[in-house]
Amino acid sequence: MILKNRKHLTLIILITCILSGYWLWLSLRPVEIIAVHDNGNHSYILVKNFPYTDKGKINWWIKNKDKLKNKYDIPKPSTSGNFTVIFWLFGDGYKETDGYDRLCFEDMSPPLNCIDKDAVFSVSNSINLGTVFTVYDGKYQRKKNGDIAKLEIKFDVK
Repeated sequence: MILKNRKHLTLIILITCILSGYWLWLSLRPVEIIAVHDNGNHSYILVKNFPYTDKGKINWWIKNKDKLKNKYDIPKPSTSGNFTVIFWLFGDGYKETDGYDRLCFEDMSPPLNCIDKDAVFSVSNSINLGTVFTVYDGKYQRKKNGDIAKLEIKFDVK
C-alpha cells in the first residue's frame, strides 16, 4: 500500500514539475511584434507570445513603451494628447475579409489584409483619465505618482 501511494505521489510531483516548466517556458518567450498599423491616433500592433497575465501585460508596456516610440513612432497622440494602442494576437496570420467580423487594415491592399479579432491588451490616454490599461480582468489606471490601480467604473441606473 505504501509503495502504491509513493508511486502516485511521484507521478503527481512529476506532472506538477512538467506543467510548471511548460508555464515558465511560455511566460519567458519574448514578445514578437509582427506588424504595426496606424489609423490616426489609434495604433494596432500585431503580436505573438504576448504575456498571459494582466500584470505581465502592463509591465511589458511600461518596460517597452520607449522602444515602441523609437522604433515605430507609437503612440501617436492627437493634439489634445489622446491616443489608443491596441495589441492583437496575430494568430494564423493575414486572411481575406469575411465581410463580418475580421479587422481589416486599409494600409494594406486586399485580399490578405485582415486578421481575426483577438485583442489581448490596450493602452489609452486621455485628458480626463490619464493612462488606462484595458486587460481581460478590467481596466487599470496609472496614477500621477506612477502607481497602477484598478479602475472602478460605476453606472447609476435611474
